[in-house]
Amino acid sequence: MENANLAPVGRGSRNRISSTLKMSEMEQAEIQLKGYLTRHQMKDSRGRRKVLQALMSAGRHVTTEELHAEIKQAGEQTGIATVYRALNLFCHCGLAERRQFGDGQARYEFTYQVKHHDHLICTGCHTIIEFKNLEIERLQKEVAQKHHFMMDHHKMEIYGLCKACAASLRRHLSANPETAS
Repeated sequence: MENANLAPVGRGSRNRISSTLKMSEMEQAEIQLKGYLTRHQMKDSRGRRKVLQALMSAGRHVTTEELHAEIKQAGEQTGIATVYRALNLFCHCGLAERRQFGDGQARYEFTYQVKHHDHLICTGCHTIIEFKNLEIERLQKEVAQKHHFMMDHHKMEIYGLCKACAASLRRHLSANPETAS
């Protein structure tokens, strides 16, 4: 049974085609990046802009290698080192966050102007589900206050099996009862 308070969030309407993104969203992210570069006396580059566009268009948590492959598939000549450096820069300037979801691979998520959310991570197929639950947010604040802790931010990651992987495991266990123990 689904919890009415457990609302999926994210950018599900996005796909890999950058034309589906609102132009103003891209422009705002580029303005954020250019401001950071100017403040830190760094130059803008076509490669960084291509990485930013690919990250925004991905609409999911991507590894550096996945993002590099998507850029190459789009016919762009951007090196893997440029992708690594650009993602690191985006994390510093508030456009992205680096996440570790327990499988040893860093994943990046475009987070500029994205509301806070938490993650359910399937340990079977590595699907990542974004959600927001106001009751969980309230309880976290309550716990912090109870312990006289001034909370700055938090990340919640819940690990387990998604619906499909749990069903697959149940089928396997019912077909092979000797492996259940």
